[in-house]
Amino acid sequence: MNKLISIGVSLLILLQGANIHLKDLVELGDLVEHYQFHNKEYGDSFMVFVSKHYGELKASHSEKHKEEQKDHDKLPFQHQSHCSIQHVFVVDSDNYITSDSEIPLVAKGNFHYQISYFLVWEDGPFQPPRHT
Repeated sequence: MNKLISIGVSLLILLQGANIHLKDLVELGDLVEHYQFHNKEYGDSFMVFVSKHYGELKASHSEKHKEEQKDHDKLPFQHQSHCSIQHVFVVDSDNYITSDSEIPLVAKGNFHYQISYFLVWEDGPFQPPRHT
């Protein structure tokens, strides 16, 4: 059961990373059906079909064949996805490294060790660090 969940989550992450939605997988049947129509009517190969619906010939094909628009809307991978992230860089002449902060330049140790029992091996290799 854990393996199935792991495989499912991995596939979900892979598909989302490639921007493939579940709706696109459902619409693959419409893609095959529309390709068969183009192959029969126009004699298009698969690469020409992809170019007409997703590539360079998309605009001209949409203008020439407006009667197929309802079929074109059913094809998968037609969604638009935008990621709008704005990066802002501020360049200033002030030097941010030399600031008057209250951070001490010398760090003091924050541990204290006091032996509470006597060992036979006092200077052995397994002694805790000591602050001198």
